[in-house]
Amino acid sequence: MTRLHNQNSNRIRNLSERTVDGRSVLSYDCNATIAYGMGERFDGVDRMGKTTETTIIEKFTHQGENSYFPLPFFFCNDGHGVFVQSDAAAVFTLTAGNVEITLPEGDCDVYFLYGTPREIVAQFVEMTGEPVLPPDWTFGPWVSANRWKSQKDVEEQLDKIEASGYPATSLVIEAWSDEATFYLWNGAEYDLKDGGEAFSASDLRFREPWPNPQAMIDRMHRMGIKLILWQIPALKQLEEGEVCPQHDRDDAFALEQGYVVLNADGTPYRIPRQWFIGAHVPDFTVPELCSWWMEKRRYLLEMGVDGFKTDGGEFMHDLTTRFHNGQSGVTMRNRYVADYEAAYTRAIGKDRTLFSRAGYLGAQTTPIHWAGDQVSSFEEMRAVLGAGLSLGLSGVPFWSFDIGGFAGPLPSAELYLRSTAMAAFVPVMQWHSEPLGGQFGGFDTGLVNDRSPWNIALHADDESVERVARFYARLRMNLLPELLRQAQIAVKSRLPMMRHLVLDYPDDAQAQTCHDEFMLGDLLIAPVLHEGAAGRDVYLPDGQWYSLLTRETIAGGQTLFVKANRDEIPVFLRTPGTVVLNLPESLLLGGDVGNSVERLNTPVIAVSGRASLDYTDAFGNRAILRDGEIVQANLRVLDISMLKFEEI
Repeated sequence: MTRLHNQNSNRIRNLSERTVDGRSVLSYDCNATIAYGMGERFDGVDRMGKTTETTIIEKFTHQGENSYFPLPFFFCNDGHGVFVQSDAAAVFTLTAGNVEITLPEGDCDVYFLYGTPREIVAQFVEMTGEPVLPPDWTFGPWVSANRWKSQKDVEEQLDKIEASGYPATSLVIEAWSDEATFYLWNGAEYDLKDGGEAFSASDLRFREPWPNPQAMIDRMHRMGIKLILWQIPALKQLEEGEVCPQHDRDDAFALEQGYVVLNADGTPYRIPRQWFIGAHVPDFTVPELCSWWMEKRRYLLEMGVDGFKTDGGEFMHDLTTRFHNGQSGVTMRNRYVADYEAAYTRAIGKDRTLFSRAGYLGAQTTPIHWAGDQVSSFEEMRAVLGAGLSLGLSGVPFWSFDIGGFAGPLPSAELYLRSTAMAAFVPVMQWHSEPLGGQFGGFDTGLVNDRSPWNIALHADDESVERVARFYARLRMNLLPELLRQAQIAVKSRLPMMRHLVLDYPDDAQAQTCHDEFMLGDLLIAPVLHEGAAGRDVYLPDGQWYSLLTRETIAGGQTLFVKANRDEIPVFLRTPGTVVLNLPESLLLGGDVGNSVERLNTPVIAVSGRASLDYTDAFGNRAILRDGEIVQANLRVLDISMLKFEEI
């Protein structure tokens, strides 16, 4: 049965329901010409003229119409939106003036939402779960590479971070575990335990390639860097010749206890294709499984691990699979990742974070998510920006992507720096890459394969790459207080940090169709997305805008070409507007302030025009501005025109 809510509106006309192949199909007319949302969408922000199915699909690079993170929600430029409250897939066919929705079988609730874009997005988020604020350290630069397979590899990166002055706040290790249990450090020796028992760090005798992970973690923490470890929700089928008796015991215990997803006939389900073929899949709808699974990883938290990269979860390839909660793969294909990430979120506490690829309804309660795997190309960079904007328009506030792409031959210096500049302004800034022997292997240049600035500089024979990338990482730390402020605003308002222009300028027809710029607070960011470009056309909505590049005030309501060298990005501060900064004593943007998130160097509020602001932060800073006048302030308040960039 279909239950319709709030359908009585003059925005919805000729609403009807019919049955096609056993499924209900809703159809109605409206005045919409543009549609937004539907989750993380790589094939375009505007969903009008497209048929979109809300099914989680893992697709390695060039995602196209596929999505790791679909959501059954959209809204239109005529002031209405729709939320289909179901874990099973729906199909949305949107054409100008008409909407057709093929609903999942069985009972289904369909909500019609009305208002401004901000109001509709906030309503949807309120219905699906209040956003959770990640820890402060997540807003500094992240570093990662799949190829780091030993403590020596990581220590070398820590040495380079120190030597280069790159202000990292988080480091992700993927290839750290035994690749069987995915909770024991690779190389560690131990006495076997019963499958129901958990290890402590004292049970392990650490050997190469991770001879002393505790010392490594302690060093990272002294450097102000947090540690994230990679995870996968699978009880792996070991490959021929691979031996891990502890994994065998764990797998047998999980089967005995009924902790795994089942086939329709009651036998244990095994992943049939794509990734981790043959693995059993833990059933996170079983409360005891959640406790057992996370107890195995508790010692890692006790060692000081600060979060997990919760990868994968797109494993329900058979819709007849059965779960402990009585559901089948029809609903759990999408719902699985939500239960998986929720189990980790409950276990790690509020001072740690997740970094997940896939997501579904309520994902804003288990931050943070990243855009998955793309090759190093400008085409993929354009697609990933659209994906981030779409996900934000779907109510997910904290999102990231891999600087310069994840896979294939290393990016050019130009692509890497254009991508780095954009990443400095998105919710989470991080670089990452596949190993040399990955799915796009076979391009051995004699160099290692990671997307660190120092390695790209070496690969491109261009030392300026490291210098420019360090500048943007330091600019990121300059922006830290503004990033923390905008994160808090995002949670409170139920809106994304990285905002499509339609959220700020809903009645501006050109802003509605501008899918390659975004707002961060009062800042407008215009990434350069095409190879060989000397700049780009930038649309500025009505009002006055201050250009951080040219240091001039420009009238809005127009599109203008903005020159941008390879080491530049067009950024504007609207007037009136403010941005809160952490600057060195020189007050230069891009200047070194270290990587601490627990103190500020020189806090500054940069102001454009007669701005108003009521600002308080966790560092004891307080400022009240009214129409450009300082009512109260214990930090510096400067006109934006007084700030300059550090020389790169």
